[in-house]
Amino acid sequence: MTDQQAFLTPRQIVAELDKYIIGQQDAKRNVAIALRNRWRRLNTRDEIKRDIIPNNILMIGATGVGKTEIARRLAKIADAPFVKVEASKFTEVGYVGRDVESMVRDLVEQAVNLVKSQKKEEVKQKAAATVEDQLLDALIPPLRNRKADGLPVNDGDLELNERTRERFREKLRAGELEDRKIDITVEGGGPNLGGIGMVGGGLDEVSMMNLQEMIGSMMPKKSKKRKLTIADARRILLEEETGKLIDMDEVKQIALFKAENTGIIFIDEIDKIASSNRNAGGPDVSREGVQRDLLPIVEGSAVNTKHGLVNTDHILFIAAGAFHVAKPSDLIPELQGRFPIRVELNALTRDDFSQILRAPKNALTKQYQALMQAEGVELHFQEDALEEIADVAFAINTEIENIGARRLQTVMSHLLNEFLFDVPDQIPPNSHLVVNRDLVRQRLAGLVKNRDLSQYIL
Repeated sequence: MTDQQAFLTPRQIVAELDKYIIGQQDAKRNVAIALRNRWRRLNTRDEIKRDIIPNNILMIGATGVGKTEIARRLAKIADAPFVKVEASKFTEVGYVGRDVESMVRDLVEQAVNLVKSQKKEEVKQKAAATVEDQLLDALIPPLRNRKADGLPVNDGDLELNERTRERFREKLRAGELEDRKIDITVEGGGPNLGGIGMVGGGLDEVSMMNLQEMIGSMMPKKSKKRKLTIADARRILLEEETGKLIDMDEVKQIALFKAENTGIIFIDEIDKIASSNRNAGGPDVSREGVQRDLLPIVEGSAVNTKHGLVNTDHILFIAAGAFHVAKPSDLIPELQGRFPIRVELNALTRDDFSQILRAPKNALTKQYQALMQAEGVELHFQEDALEEIADVAFAINTEIENIGARRLQTVMSHLLNEFLFDVPDQIPPNSHLVVNRDLVRQRLAGLVKNRDLSQYIL
């Protein structure tokens, strides 16, 4: 469990989520409690720790109201491995398609990558020092190696060589030699074993991955010389050196712990596998089969992965769906019981749209300003323009189809595409663009009024 998560109270977690997501306070409170409970469980006495299971959450709400974003931001706050899957992609055992255990394997891969990145940061300084010596050796080969091998070397030449190396070391650190090309020896990857299979399908997915990895490790790795700029060589050598300094057994051990105790799996579109009529047969049979396959994963089971066995008892599952046609009660009772916390997310109001354009740290307005800034152009939105954009987005959602906050992307694209096309040819750097209400009305006039075009609006 990370220090950050240990010190974040539920109120502080909600405050972090408020920086990116407008409204939906009920959902934020519930996920904040669920997150804090994980830290509380790890700090309880051992005899009861195993029995405290997470309260999985079922989010009910239309598209674009923030379900996925809440789960994704929660994982970032917790520094936890996170996987998003669509329930509609899974098929019942016996049918062709992804099996539900693959979500747990994906979570473990995410955990391994997360821990690996953290470990790389820890050894980066040590690896950088080694890489600097390797680059220096390629630029100015050291004479001391020849002396160590018993070859004749003049003391004056040795001293001159050392002084030259130190001068070049300073130039390397100052970034003065980044474009100079040098010859380096890099390790080539092992043979591509992705096409290896078993006749008759005798092995499952995990066994096949383990077999490929084992064969790959037995194959000799070829080294080859490459001529690269120092900038590219540094990047490749740094990756190699950090890899050598990391203990992969320790990485896997920590990753499995993180996946089991802090992992979050977000199951989207769970309403698509709800049976609207359990007695009807047809495709609903397969849907109910997927639910029954999901059940042991959610309630707790051991899943075999290439990095080891993972128990899913304490993984937090957040399911979400619009439930326009089906209802939560259409899920099989056993699965319903595994999602005891139900949260209904509210449809976005006009005021919500207005806030979404202003408040979040990653608001669309700020994104477009950053894009323009990359070209040296300043973009400014007047307050009345933001109000008008919110009005237009809300009106289109009300009259055509409600796709939530995603509607703002369509509206902003229509509004600013002309500017984006003209920069930098017609609108040079150091220009200042102002978006006011008149401009918004002029460019978005046909978006709501022309009903014939409504089918093309995304």
